[in-house]
This record gives sequence, structure tokens and C-alpha cells, in this order.
Amino acid sequence: MKLENRVVVVTGGGSGMGRELVLALLKRRAKVAAVDINDGTLRETASLAAERAGSLATFTANITDREAVEALPRAVADRFGAVDGLINCAGIIQPFVRLRELDYAAIDRVFDVNWRGTLYLTKAFLPALLERPEAHIVNISSMGGFLPVPGQTVYGASKAAVKLLTEGLHSELSHTNVRVSVVFPGAVATNIVSNSGVSIDLGAGAEKKYKMLPAAQAAREILDGVERNQFRILVGNDAKLLDVLYRLSPRRAAAFIAKQMNDLLGG
Repeated sequence: MKLENRVVVVTGGGSGMGRELVLALLKRRAKVAAVDINDGTLRETASLAAERAGSLATFTANITDREAVEALPRAVADRFGAVDGLINCAGIIQPFVRLRELDYAAIDRVFDVNWRGTLYLTKAFLPALLERPEAHIVNISSMGGFLPVPGQTVYGASKAAVKLLTEGLHSELSHTNVRVSVVFPGAVATNIVSNSGVSIDLGAGAEKKYKMLPAAQAAREILDGVERNQFRILVGNDAKLLDVLYRLSPRRAAAFIAKQMNDLLGG
């Protein structure tokens, strides 16, 4: 779906990759409804997009609140007249600990945001999208949604759920006007760690050792994939390489990642 003059909803639009998606969409002359739980960061996004202010609307909402989510389609339509696309980008990670050390409050929080938030938005906007001549749903999974990452097992499970939800939806909508894409970002430089309320010490020289894709570049790659109507959008060389490795040998790929995570988790 070409994005120029389309109305696209982006969750997590207040920071990180969500913000970059909002700004990149505006550069492509789309109209954007940015959704985030943080009103302050939404205002920062709006300030960065001042030149295209007439094409941006911000909505402060908690995506884990189903009633709040179900009010969004009408609110967006009232502002722009229609909705052509939805990008579910909002997400959080878990504390960097093994499952046995992870409490249920953290588990519930991760699934509420990553899984239920994506489900609620998709269900809420789908009827309106089906009414459009052409529409697109984009759900952000993760490299951790197809490849196990010790210390992020529950996060990966939530993103695997997003993966299968999106793939199933793609099949269900294959004979409709709604296209569906699932996105697998690798390591992207965002503030997801602080936004998730967790901390991590990667040690000295981490920036050189763990090369991360700039969020703006990730956003461009995602939107390029959307405009090509790609089913699977792999973002970053690490995601592309590990996707191939996991297909060839899931066990070897899992062992490779486990080795990388040993220092972080204390052996």
C-alpha cells in the first residue's frame, strides 16, 4: 500500500521506533494518528513534526485498556475522516532474568502490552479497515519472536504470539482488501529498556560490541516493506542472518544466542 495521503495509526508514537515511524510516515505525506500512554513524549513527537502539524493527531491512551482502545477508531475517523492503516509498534521488554526469577506481575505486564495491546488495536480497527478500498495492518514482532533469547523468554513468547496472530490474520484476510505484514526487528537503538522500567549493564565497550540499527533507519525499512506489501519484514542484518540460521538449524541458532547471553545472565 502506497502511504501518501493515507491515514495511518501508530501505537508507541511517543518515542523510539514508534516516533520514527510517525516522522517517516509524515515525510511520505501520510496522515498520522500517534497513540501513546505518555502524553509528554507525544507532545515531543508533535513538536518534531511541527512542519506537518496539520497531518498529525495525537491520542493519549493505554493500549491495555480495551474500552479506551475501542474508542480510538471513532476518534481517529472524526479527525481524519477515515483510517487506512494500523502499525502496532508499542511494546516493552521484561527484566533481564531467567524465568524462574521473573515474578508474575512482570509476566502479566509484558503480555498485557505486547499481546493484548496488539490484539485490542487490531480487533478495534479491523472493521473500519475492511471498509476501505485498500488498507494495511502492520504488527511489530521481534527477532526474539522466532529465536529464543535467554533472559527474555517471556518477552519472546509474547512476540511469538504476535507473530502467529499476524500470520493467521494474513491468511484470514487474503481475499480481502486488507494487507497484513509482520515485522521482525533485530537490535534497534531505542529507549525500550528505560520505557520498560528495567535496567541492563552491558559493560565497557558495549556500543562497539553490540551494534544497533538506528531507529530512523529501522522505520524506513519497515515502511519500504509496507509499500511493497511484504508479508514478512526483517529489519537489520542481524535479524536477516539469524532468520536464515534458525531455518537451517534451530538448535544451533538457539545455542549461539544462549552463548551470547551467558555473561549478561551471570553464566
